[in-house]
Amino acid sequence: IAGKLTALFDRNVFKMSILGLKKKQPKTFKVKVITMDAEMEFSCEVKWKGKDLFDLVCRTVGLRETWFFGLRYTVKDTYAWLKPDKRVLDQEVPKDSPITFNFLAKFFPEKVEEELVQEITQHLFFLQVKKQILDEEIFCSPEASVLLASYAVQAKYGDFDTNFHKPGFLAQDELLPKTVSIQYQMTADMWEEKITAWYAEHRGLARDEAEMEYLKIAQDLEMYGVSYFEITQNKRDTNLLLGVDAQGLHIYSPNSKLAPNKSFPWSGIRNISYSEKEFTIKPLDKKKDVFKFYSSQLRVNKLILQLCIGNHDLFMRRRKVDSIEVQQMKAQAKEEKARKKMERQILAREKQMREEAERAKEEMERRLFQLQDEARLANEALLRSEETADLLAEKAQIAEEEAKLLAHKAAEAEQERQRLEVTAMKTKEEKRLMEQKMREAEQLAVKLVEQSERRLKEADHLKQDLTEAKDAERRAKQKLLEITKTTYPVPYSAPPAPPAPPEAADFACESPPARLDFKDSDMKRLSMEIERERLEYMEKSKHLQDQLKELKSEIESLKLEEQQQQQASLYNLHSEARGYIPEPVYIAHSNVRMSHSCNVIRFIDA
Repeated sequence: IAGKLTALFDRNVFKMSILGLKKKQPKTFKVKVITMDAEMEFSCEVKWKGKDLFDLVCRTVGLRETWFFGLRYTVKDTYAWLKPDKRVLDQEVPKDSPITFNFLAKFFPEKVEEELVQEITQHLFFLQVKKQILDEEIFCSPEASVLLASYAVQAKYGDFDTNFHKPGFLAQDELLPKTVSIQYQMTADMWEEKITAWYAEHRGLARDEAEMEYLKIAQDLEMYGVSYFEITQNKRDTNLLLGVDAQGLHIYSPNSKLAPNKSFPWSGIRNISYSEKEFTIKPLDKKKDVFKFYSSQLRVNKLILQLCIGNHDLFMRRRKVDSIEVQQMKAQAKEEKARKKMERQILAREKQMREEAERAKEEMERRLFQLQDEARLANEALLRSEETADLLAEKAQIAEEEAKLLAHKAAEAEQERQRLEVTAMKTKEEKRLMEQKMREAEQLAVKLVEQSERRLKEADHLKQDLTEAKDAERRAKQKLLEITKTTYPVPYSAPPAPPAPPEAADFACESPPARLDFKDSDMKRLSMEIERERLEYMEKSKHLQDQLKELKSEIESLKLEEQQQQQASLYNLHSEARGYIPEPVYIAHSNVRMSHSCNVIRFIDA
């Protein structure tokens, strides 16, 4: 009994421990939600419905316009949307861990500018539509693709700035569909140039404004917001395409998704129903035929019906007055836009002021660099000017010394000039005196010559008179001899006296006529006096002629010396005025010396 009780107690304890473990570990599963710009992971409870997970994602993203979006997952070869009123794990979701969902726009607005209120809603729509265009799920012409790409660049990079947006900055961005890039033979640089040209014109647009402009252009594309499904017509087994969008239902040819063959707007549809694979569209106008088509898969039929119900509900909702929640959202969005607009304006002003300040700073820096360069140049110029000033001061000192020397030389030259003038005056006076003396000497010489001639003539007359006297004496003696010859003897007679010199003419002239009866001694004495006077006269005449010659030679030498002194004074004055005194140049010649001064060559007799 004790053993049984122990075993029973052990089993009960084991069951209680298992139950405790189950209570401590609640049942959860991992979910991975991929939005257009983020990935999120959640831990969900097993009992959560699709609405619980969807609300959690919307709260995490901050989305309030929840009616446009849904959680999409992949089932085999198609996709489905998570149903909000059914448990997550009870739906045909993948059994992977974590379960992957894509948070995407399920329904599209008719007019994005009026219906999309929140900025996050606009951003999610922008990212999804952009991806659909790049993946070519939505056809877009090349021109519209370039324009949309420019708005996408504006939303991503902001205003175009040549300082930051250099060529090649879009090389890593996917902006155009591949078919558009391949369709034209243009390089990536050429496409970038075209996009940048449009991008530069969007200056001032904020990110939400650029995204809204992108959506406004995209909503006019034919394939925007359309979900396509393959169907067949009931009467003829013809393959068609069914398009479901915010406007209604459209029937397309299989090869054309742009222009529908037939359209059923939501306002013209009375009822849509399906039974297994058959769909029935009943127009509001009973006169029109009911349109039926078939879909091959039940899952697709449910998806078509789900999209039709959701788009029709939104269609009817747009035509009603907005709910309190939507009105509050729009008011808040309006206030938020006004606030953001004000902030953007303030930011734009601040940006402008910052740009102006940066430009002013750049200008100041440029001016500073310029002033630094100017200061450096001025400093170099100052150094050069100081060196030049020193050199000029040295030159000025040298010039001052030269000026003093020149002034001294000028004073000396002036003194020399005055001395020369005085000397010239003296020389002129001496010359005048010498000339006067020479003239007097010449006059004296002429007078002496005349007197000499006159005395010579008188001497000749005296000689003639003497001869006559001697002849008379001789005759008288002869008569006396003849008279006394008979009575007395003839006495000794002295030899005849020499002829009287010319100098005796004065004596003869001044003395009275001699008597014929003078003695021989008187004759001798007279002859001697005449000879003596003649010799004195000759000596005087010779001495006078020597004096005349000396006077002439002295006058000539004075004239030559005066000319040389005048030339030398002029030469010295001109040379000192020019600042240098060239040395005279001598030519090797026996009688000629050549000197140059003031570019004039003179030959001076040695």
